[in-house]
Amino acid sequence: MKKYVILILKGFSMGAANVIPGVSGGTIALITGIYEELIDSLKSFNIQALKLLLKGEFKTFISHINLKFLFAVFFGTALSIISLARVLEYFFKQNEQMVWSFFFGLIIASIYYVAKMINSWNISSIVFLLVGITFATSLAFLKPLSENSSSYYLFICGIVSVASMILPGLSGSYVLILMGNYHLIMLHSVSDPFSNLNILFPVILGSIIGFLTLSHSISYVLKKHYDSTISLLTGFIVGSLLIIWPWKVPLETILGRNGDLKVISYQLDFTRFCSY
Repeated sequence: MKKYVILILKGFSMGAANVIPGVSGGTIALITGIYEELIDSLKSFNIQALKLLLKGEFKTFISHINLKFLFAVFFGTALSIISLARVLEYFFKQNEQMVWSFFFGLIIASIYYVAKMINSWNISSIVFLLVGITFATSLAFLKPLSENSSSYYLFICGIVSVASMILPGLSGSYVLILMGNYHLIMLHSVSDPFSNLNILFPVILGSIIGFLTLSHSISYVLKKHYDSTISLLTGFIVGSLLIIWPWKVPLETILGRNGDLKVISYQLDFTRFCSY
């Protein structure tokens, strides 16, 4: 029982990270030591699992997909996202810079723990580290698209955002901002899920497909090219620091459901940091 309580708490931390634009649940999974098991468990949803389910071999099916582990982690994640959506919205209103600063410090601390997972630093590891940093950093300079509530686009949002959530350093919430639907999904729909099933259903469906597809790819490269993969993920985490830089000024806002203004993009302001 204690093991599953801890897994729920780790899932809760992943959910909290996914709500914040710029912070990745995958980073939390890496730090807390459940990343590889999570990927392997998601990968186990395959033809063999389907055959076991259709044959009614439920105990074998549960063991094959590591269902108890997945249920504990995703229960914690879902609970966190639903409960923290409004809480984090409140804290952003009260002191946005403090929230950004907290997660900025968390990411800095996580870099050491992720990087030390690399067994051997060589040319390949350094190249993949730089590639990861460059890719994640470039996201900070992309202009967000406009909001789109079409089912097909919400489905795509689910696939792309969950792919980002499962990759350490790449924030699913930030990707939703770039795709224009962060406010619609994370703040409006998640905070009142039962009234917005028409929005959440295609997102959830896309998320499931994204999880299953990406898990196979990540599991393969982790086994075949472990150091290069961890180096790339470390680069993603380092590059994400620019996205969650605490000292920034609002660049673009939209009108929220309560008539208040929501910031959807920022301009980095390094002068404010240098003035301290």
